[in-house]
Amino acid sequence: MQSNNKEAQILLAIEAIRNDKKLSIRKVAKLYNISYTTLICRMNGLTPRMEFRPKSHNLTDLEEEVLIQYILDMDERGFSPRISDVEDMTNYILETQGVKKVGKLWAHRFVKRYTELKTRFNRVYDFQRALCKDSELIERWFRLVSNMRAKYVVAKADRCGRSKAIQPGNREWATAIICVGGEGHNIPPFLIVKGEYHLSNWYTEGDLPYD
Repeated sequence: MQSNNKEAQILLAIEAIRNDKKLSIRKVAKLYNISYTTLICRMNGLTPRMEFRPKSHNLTDLEEEVLIQYILDMDERGFSPRISDVEDMTNYILETQGVKKVGKLWAHRFVKRYTELKTRFNRVYDFQRALCKDSELIERWFRLVSNMRAKYVVAKADRCGRSKAIQPGNREWATAIICVGGEGHNIPPFLIVKGEYHLSNWYTEGDLPYD
């Protein structure tokens, strides 16, 4: 963030002046692109703005930035904190400094103040489905598949299927009409094939029976 970069420049300028007493404060301020007045005030012990705690805020700017980063980090890991968790984290920070706890609605207002934070409802997840995502169970299944492949020497061709044979022409659909009576009487089957012309050798020169 820009405020962090500015604070870093101020600290570097103060460190440079402390290391070399002959340096001009005005020249150092110009060199590090910071305000001369700001540098003078900071050298005289003025509290940095990021560490200043306004009366209307419970946390300093720096503490709020750290809290936001922690929330985003937890969300990336799949453990999004709840509003109550944000409130507990804030109270823990304040407790270490001897400051009173935040109110019940502070965490809600805190989330609304920052666009990178949003609240969402948690979806109920079936317990049996959650068990199926156990990494040990999944790893055990893939280990079993690997052992079976090694045992029966499963090659790539076996997994992808047999190679296709080359033949003249292409396959076409044919419809067969067959009728058998209840007493066992039947009529010759009737075949319907696709074609633009009728050729008698379809049924006179083939392997089909005459009737």
